[in-house]
Amino acid sequence: MKLNLMPQEGKFFTLFQESAHNGVEVAIKLKDLMYNWTDVENKVAAIAELEKKGDNVTHQIAHELHRTFVTPFDREDIGLLSHTLDDVTDFIHSATDAMFLYRVDGPTIRAKELADVIVEITAEVEKAVGELGKKMDQRQMLKYCVEINRLENVADRIYRSALADLFANSTDVVYIIKWREIYEHMETATDRCEDVANVLEGVAIKYA
Repeated sequence: MKLNLMPQEGKFFTLFQESAHNGVEVAIKLKDLMYNWTDVENKVAAIAELEKKGDNVTHQIAHELHRTFVTPFDREDIGLLSHTLDDVTDFIHSATDAMFLYRVDGPTIRAKELADVIVEITAEVEKAVGELGKKMDQRQMLKYCVEINRLENVADRIYRSALADLFANSTDVVYIIKWREIYEHMETATDRCEDVANVLEGVAIKYA
């Protein structure tokens, strides 16, 4: 079933795609940091710049929302999608910023596993968001959403294993506090990807 959501104002779709792509770029830089623990300060700074770029896109969407009378779909969904996409980059940045500020010696195996999933799930989010700006195939959109949900479940299992490892293998309270926060930021980034999928699924169903 093909759904044509293209409005008179196509800028929303361009901005959504830009936000989703920014999330992919941040995720790739996160993975590079995890697997190549060198030049950490500059790598974290580069992620911070992308996070600011994401904030700017979010502000542009808000501006367009206020100046546009006819929107491609519900205003509430547009605002929710915009902020949730931005949250993905925010939490990735929070994880890397915590690693830098807390001066961790390097990533754990579980952190690398979470980074792998974050790269995969943001790529699926970008594909799903890309369906909005054309004659959307509802079935394809829902397939992307199902895959995003599956990857979030994978991340949740890794997160729980990471916490179990943390408490089982360390008696250093400060170390535990640091890594629990880092893991939480990373897992929350995948939660927000699932939230994006929920918004997109809702849009697809409403316009069926």
